[in-house]
Amino acid sequence: MEGFLMKRGKEDSRYHARKFILSEAEDTLKYHTKEKKEPKAVMRLSELNVAFTPEKTNIPNSLQLSFLKDGSTRHIYIHHQDAEVIVNWYMAIRCAKLRRLQIAYPAVSESELIDHLTKDFAREGWLWKTGPRSYDGYKKRWFTLDQRKLMYHDDPLDAYPKGEIFLGHMLDGYSVRVGVPLGCKDQGFSFTLHTPERSYQLSAECEDDRDQWIHVITSMLETPLTPQDNSTSCNVLIAEPGSWETHLWSFRGGGGFGADSWTISASSLASMFDLIWKESVRRGTGRLARKE
Repeated sequence: MEGFLMKRGKEDSRYHARKFILSEAEDTLKYHTKEKKEPKAVMRLSELNVAFTPEKTNIPNSLQLSFLKDGSTRHIYIHHQDAEVIVNWYMAIRCAKLRRLQIAYPAVSESELIDHLTKDFAREGWLWKTGPRSYDGYKKRWFTLDQRKLMYHDDPLDAYPKGEIFLGHMLDGYSVRVGVPLGCKDQGFSFTLHTPERSYQLSAECEDDRDQWIHVITSMLETPLTPQDNSTSCNVLIAEPGSWETHLWSFRGGGGFGADSWTISASSLASMFDLIWKESVRRGTGRLARKE
């Protein structure tokens, strides 16, 4: 499948016509700025999530594509004036992902695989967060909860998140609580996310918003990690305040990811795309993110 879609620029808010090419055989979705030149970006279908985003973009018939690039999540926003065209692209991506999963996991039923093709984000919205020091002020950030990834951005339509927080299991030092620790600034409607690497002080716009964020994060922290999750570590190396923060993930399982790398039961499929993301980071590089 191929055709022209309007794509939002990475550095600005303008949309430009770009030619997109979907190849199930190559496991890729590519787009070109000029037809006869090399693709500007190549997205692996197995690492790609797609969701409708008209409310976020304020543009009808729009989609958000999220994938891994150089160790960080990359967001691309596209739209088309014809609703049927954008729905056809959405369905084509899902169908291509399904057929590849059916080849990789022939014993798993189609109904089970369909539930894990693409996912809407568990929750998105504005929160305020502080830096790592107790005297740091609160800054407004757009947060997105994508399974075990909690991302925060300057703007909802940013191409990359400013930071990504891995959410493990509550028995491994992860928790979320109302309020902030003693000595930390409390902006109101505050809550604290504790991880083994750092505690994040967050503040919502109202009590209901805070409680909903705590609910969805708690639900994830209470979800048992699969054996594949347990073989994966998410290490955050923090430099001195004011310098740079490196996010590195390392895969400690045996062998690379593939159809015959391990046996995945139907109950483990819910974390499959998260595993693909982490495995891809292992083969790529960590991302440098400005410390805040």
